[in-house]
Amino acid sequence: MNKRVSVYRKEHFNAAHRLHNPAWDEQKNDAVFGKCNNPNFHGHNYELVVKITGEPGADTGFVIDLKFLSDLINETVLQKLDHKNLNLDVPEFSNLNPTVENIAIVIYDLLRSKIDQKLDLQIRLYETEKNFAEYPVS
Repeated sequence: MNKRVSVYRKEHFNAAHRLHNPAWDEQKNDAVFGKCNNPNFHGHNYELVVKITGEPGADTGFVIDLKFLSDLINETVLQKLDHKNLNLDVPEFSNLNPTVENIAIVIYDLLRSKIDQKLDLQIRLYETEKNFAEYPVS
């Protein structure tokens, strides 16, 4: 019998970014990205939800120790992204447009190697109350 359970950890961070494609002229960037192409950047209050799915351990009853997960997210994600300019301060975005989709993928990649491979990992990242991305999709 499948006894897989999902547990979630929610975190919050603030970051600035600019959506811009350097291969395009300013007119096209403005047409595609609008206000998000502001050369002086703009910011968001991101809500991050990390979902871990697996079977609870026989010895602990945990899918994953949520204290471990909290510490891991803090050390691996929040310290890297919180109160940063994603375009300028985060190497992962030096050649990658920091859209909510790409930020979710980067966060997944930062965490995946540090979480037991038998556990499924999914990232949900809210850029605004109404706009969010999930990676990977189920």
